Amino acid sequence: MIQHVYERAAAAPGLDRVVVLTDDERIADAVSAFGGRVEITPADCASGTDRIAWAARGWEDVDAVVNVQGDWLIEPALIGRLGTHLAEHPEDPMVTLAVPASEEEMDDPAAVKVVCDRRGYALYFSRAAIPYVRQPAGVAPLKHWGIYGYRRRTLLELAALPPTPLESTESLEQLRALEHGIPIRVLQVEGRAESMDTPQDVARVAAALNGKGGA
Repeated sequence: MIQHVYERAAAAPGLDRVVVLTDDERIADAVSAFGGRVEITPADCASGTDRIAWAARGWEDVDAVVNVQGDWLIEPALIGRLGTHLAEHPEDPMVTLAVPASEEEMDDPAAVKVVCDRRGYALYFSRAAIPYVRQPAGVAPLKHWGIYGYRRRTLLELAALPPTPLESTESLEQLRALEHGIPIRVLQVEGRAESMDTPQDVARVAAALNGKGGA
């Protein structure tokens, strides 16, 4: 799985290098075995953002970082959209992706929803069904994909901030950025990605890796 995600990230346009960050020596050994780059991070990193920020403190030559979790199957072109956007829009401190949400996903708390302003910046992320569709033919609901691009300085700032009330309530780390006034640009894309959040997701991703479909 890690190799598959690594190779997809390496094939993404606009990225200078790909590095796996882990505190597990077994994962580090597996990455080294297939020729990937890996860095060991402390075991006490509380989140993926903290892990990336810890490593990014040593990446002084880097302006922006794209975070792809190791359990995501996603098309290289979509990963590249994040890097390309940051290169073309220096005014944006953070960027992420969203796709149209299905009716089933609107009622699924594992599927995070997002609503945006007219410029394409996130107003709020929630596990609840937002927006509430009281009138038809309004805003199309969006499902958030938890893949981010950050300015290095924004990443370091975000990791240094304490958890916030909404973040803790929803258990959504991106709300920390919004609660502290850090704007997040949301790119609406087409495509498919698979993540492993539930046992059903594991079976679906396993089928995708075996060539039976999926991202």
